[in-house]
Amino acid sequence: MLIQVCGTGCAKCNELEKLVKEVVAEKGLAAEVEKVSDLQAIVKLGVFTTPALLVDGVIKSAGSVPSKKDLAAWIA
Repeated sequence: MLIQVCGTGCAKCNELEKLVKEVVAEKGLAAEVEKVSDLQAIVKLGVFTTPALLVDGVIKSAGSVPSKKDLAAWIA
């Protein structure tokens, strides 16, 4: 499973990355968490608002930091 956190380094982007890593660790998942901070790469993924979360190439969230409960449901 590939989990991509898109953001340029703002506080919300960093918070989303932290929460995603916590959920992956708590669930014991074999997932790769990748931070995408290059704007051109983010746009190529179809994301136009950050922070954004993609799971296996599917946009699950954009423009806000979802709850840990939502993250767990999307990642599990």
